[in-house]
Amino acid sequence: MIRSLLFLAMLGLLPGVALAQGNGEAQANTPAVVMFLVFIVATMGITWWAARRSKTTADFYTAGGGISGFQNGLAIAGDYLSAASFLGIAGMVYVSGFDGMIYAIGFLFGWPVVMFLIAERLRNLGRYNFADVTSYRLSETPLRVLAASASLLIIALYLIAQMVGAGKLIVLLFGIRYELAVVIVGALMIVYVAFGGMTATTWVQIIKAVLMLLGATLMAFLVLMAFRFNPDTMLAEAVRVHPTQVAIMAPGSQVSGNPLNALSLGIALAFGTAGLPHILMRFFTVPNAQEARKSVIWASSFIGYFYLLTFIIGFGGIALLWQHPEFFATGPDGNIDIINGLIGGTNMVAVHLANAVGGSLLLGFLAAVTFATIVAVVAGLALAGAAAISHDLYANVFAKGRATEKQQMRISRISTVTLGVIAILLGIVFENQNVAFMVGLAFAVAASANFPVLVLSIAWRGCTTRGATIGGFVGLVVATAWVTLSSTVWVDVFGFAEAIVPFPNPGILSIPLAFFSIWLFSVLDRSKRADRERAAFDALRVRSETGIGAATAAAH
Repeated sequence: MIRSLLFLAMLGLLPGVALAQGNGEAQANTPAVVMFLVFIVATMGITWWAARRSKTTADFYTAGGGISGFQNGLAIAGDYLSAASFLGIAGMVYVSGFDGMIYAIGFLFGWPVVMFLIAERLRNLGRYNFADVTSYRLSETPLRVLAASASLLIIALYLIAQMVGAGKLIVLLFGIRYELAVVIVGALMIVYVAFGGMTATTWVQIIKAVLMLLGATLMAFLVLMAFRFNPDTMLAEAVRVHPTQVAIMAPGSQVSGNPLNALSLGIALAFGTAGLPHILMRFFTVPNAQEARKSVIWASSFIGYFYLLTFIIGFGGIALLWQHPEFFATGPDGNIDIINGLIGGTNMVAVHLANAVGGSLLLGFLAAVTFATIVAVVAGLALAGAAAISHDLYANVFAKGRATEKQQMRISRISTVTLGVIAILLGIVFENQNVAFMVGLAFAVAASANFPVLVLSIAWRGCTTRGATIGGFVGLVVATAWVTLSSTVWVDVFGFAEAIVPFPNPGILSIPLAFFSIWLFSVLDRSKRADRERAAFDALRVRSETGIGAATAAAH
């Protein structure tokens, strides 16, 4: 009864929102509203179906391990191709040209690391999340506290990007206030995760990935068609109209501006993927390690293809949008600033371009797909956060493994609601941040705290609980402090005149420090517990390489 009322309430809220006019930046777009509502109704149906299947914690966290490699590859692509991937990267290419692709290259480069170092071992060693893997032979309590702390911070940073992107999108769709738009996204996230769990989240991500790949392909096709399928003509026009002109075709401005920041960003993007909790969690939804590797191969293919399309979309936006003054706010002098004057900000380049090349129908389709993208990623993040709180902290730290499945499920749903409220607040506070940049910071924390502990705990015999815990917290604290003292938070959020640290990306310092700290404190650890942990490495290695015992463990 409660579920039915919740679904009806959500479905009743959205048409009312569609009629809310007056305070937004745009008027409601009818095709967009219709497609938006169709997606909401369809995904609510999936959630209702999934809610009837999510009876145990395994169902809730990992969909019972019944997802195939191909399906999981699509779902991972759906999880990974977030608002940052589509809206943020297209916006960065629009602003800085070729240099905007540094994020896409970095995001993609992380997948070989996942495939060769992480995927199969992760599936063979864990049950629900990567904290199960790090605590396989090391002491459970400190490592789960570390994993939960790092995961919740990463999820918070990632959620900011998704909530900002979704809020701006709904403002353009419905012409409502940004704050109300963010509340709608948060409410939908709570419903999807609290009732449908991983099963609903997976299928929403699969559907969304298919739609997004189709939508971006159609959009890139129409952009190229406007230039008779000649990319040189498109790029020449982009150079002609862009304020910096030829500079957009000269890669290296981000590097030359601050080489250490660019290097720091690249390192974080390369290794951050292997530390993202909502991505690592997906490898436990497949039945075995072979399917886990297939998942990575399929996901890499879909993601790589999509990033090629964002290059066309970004440059197509430069070349075409200036011809549509209705997409820009006129400056005091009556002229149009194609960089700073775009309605909704540069995160909305792809949305406006869809309107330019395909009219309101393509705008409606792309907006609905983009919204599906954001909601699916937000749902995956919330699920990972709920697992960190209920499985790592509540069940294994506070309850010492004595919590029942019913209790874990209840805590998971309470955690989901709490995370939804936090996501709404963060989305409002960070309204004007570039979404790709915010995700870059999340990658930096993941690469600094989770990745070193995960890799060394499964690949180095000498790793001990003391070393992993201290090293992980060193990476987490340094990365968090650096981000806080950078211009991103210290200036843009707190309002101080100057940042304390010279650049915003912490990876170049925090990642090596984390690895060094794990090595140092593990080598110095001469305790009996450390000896037992080193001796247990052989059993871990057999399990991680062969999968012997993995199926049995997953079933319990």
